[in-house]
Order: sequence, then structure tokens, then C-alpha cells
Amino acid sequence: MSASAPTAVICGIGGYVPPRVVTNRDLEAVLDTSDTWIRTRTGIAARHMIDPGTATSDLAVEAGARALVSADGAPADAVVLATTTPDRPCPATSPEIAARLNLGPVPAFDVSAVCSGFLYGLATAAGLIAAGAASRVLLIAADAFTTLIDPADRSTAVIFADGAGAVVLRAGDPAEPGAVGRVVLGSDGALGDLIQVPDGGSRRRFPGPGAAPCDPYFRMRGRETYRHAVHRMTEASRAAVAAADWELDDVDRLAAHQANGRILATVGEELNIPEGRRLANIERVGNTGAASIPLLLAQSAAEGTLAAGHRLLMTAFGGGLAWGAATAVWPDVKAG
Repeated sequence: MSASAPTAVICGIGGYVPPRVVTNRDLEAVLDTSDTWIRTRTGIAARHMIDPGTATSDLAVEAGARALVSADGAPADAVVLATTTPDRPCPATSPEIAARLNLGPVPAFDVSAVCSGFLYGLATAAGLIAAGAASRVLLIAADAFTTLIDPADRSTAVIFADGAGAVVLRAGDPAEPGAVGRVVLGSDGALGDLIQVPDGGSRRRFPGPGAAPCDPYFRMRGRETYRHAVHRMTEASRAAVAAADWELDDVDRLAAHQANGRILATVGEELNIPEGRRLANIERVGNTGAASIPLLLAQSAAEGTLAAGHRLLMTAFGGGLAWGAATAVWPDVKAG
């Protein structure tokens, strides 16, 4: 290792989706929609959803345990959870996850950046390692996103799903396979109302008995979101590739947040990355929020479409508005 600050290196990967599968045909029975409509507009055929009694922490523990096994079973000395659906408003969900994984009294905290949460968590974990505050960080991104969705809202109910993905990051050298490049991040709070859950926070609390109705569901202005998502993901991707001293032609695999099939296609085309180099699982898992990228990495590594030596570009966009991108040369790890 060089004398400079240590670099975060990916050394373990794991993913988990709940067992219940909801197909487009299932949704046809409860929504004014069709399999053809959903596939054409989103690229999704099925998604996984939690059952009553299951929470975000349950998904996160499964993914985290698999990532730790993938990283030779060595424990982590810090836990970072990226989520928009914590088990409770207070306390954070990550300390419970650390306890259930028998990691002892390690520092553990949550990061909230909606669908960009994994990349924000990646920057946070890398910062802990660079500062010497941790030498091995378990970063989990997990969302029970269907708990925020209005089941009668066709525009969102067909897209979102539940899942978790995790990576283990250790202190290492920037020249190593798995070393995380500069994480490019951005936000624009002036457009925060494009993607939001309007009520339930301190600004607009859930009302008491006899009060006016509130809106506790996730709302998204799809057309405007599409335009900003494509622009910001491509912009951040170019910056991350430049920071790695790569060209876009050098990218072997693009792992973009699995938001919508049309967005994925447009981002790939804007970056001139051929379809064969774009990782995708949206057809079978839908949009899993913060979990999207690490779940995609875990499944792709298990299937062999992401292999050691691949130059990987990751990018995401979500509520905030918030976005980001990062690079890494994929290491020789087996998905847990």
C-alpha cells in the first residue's frame, strides 16, 4: 500500500430479493394496465415484493451476510446503509443490521439519497477508509420501496419493487482490481418536487384524527424526470470516466440504476456504450431504488456477465434531485 491515504477496494458482493414474484399479469388483475403497456414503457416483466411483516432490515441482513461470505467471511468494522425506507423514522436501521450480523459495537449509520443512495454510500464508505476511521466497511443498499407506492397509481405501481445489494470495501491501493475511482456526485434541491413523498416529514406531518387528508405515497413527474435523469447520468458518467483517465470506449460494462428501460437505453446511447456492454436486470426485478446497482452487480457477477478485469462504470439518478457515477476495475470475487 502506498504512503498516501488508502483507497476503498471492493472485496465482496451480495444481493437478495424477497421470494414473492409479482408479474405484469398479476398487476393486470388490479390495475388498468396490460403486460404489453408495462413492457413497452418500462421494460419490466416481473418484480419482487415483500410480504407483510418483512422490513428493509430483513432484506439488508440477507444481502449483507452474503457479501461478508463473498469477502471470505471476515467481519466489517463499520456499516453504512443506503435506504429511503428505514424500518422506523428513529433510530437508524443500520445499527440493528450490524447487531443481527454479529459485528459487535461497530459504527453504523444510514444514508438517504433515494435511488442514488448506493453511490452516495460508496463515497461515504470510501471516505471512512481514506480517513482511517475504518479499514473494512460493509455498504448495504436496501429498499422496501413498495411500502411507499400507491397501489392504485399505475405510473409507479408497475415500476417499483423491493430488494437489497451489498459490497464489502477494504483499505487498499488505487492500482488494485476493485479499487473505487473518484465518486462524482451532484444534487439539485430546487427540483426536489419532481420525485417525492409529500407528507410524513417535519414539513408536512401525518395528520391526527379529523385533520385534512394527507399524501403518504411516492409521487414522480415522469416526463420531466426522464429528461433530467438522462442528462445528469451521462454528465456524471463522463466526469467519472475522465477522472479514471479512461475513454468511454474503454468501458467494458455499464451498470446504470435500473430505473426504466427507456432511460437505460437512452443513457447507453448517449454514452455510445453498445447494448452488449450494458448490464441489465430490470426486466425481472424492476426498480429497487438504492438497491438497484449493487443488486445488479451481484446478479451479473453470479451469472458471469460481469467478470474480473472488466472496466466498470456505475451511474444513478434519483430524488433530491441527486445523482452520481463511479468507476472500478472489477475484482475476482464470487457473489455471495
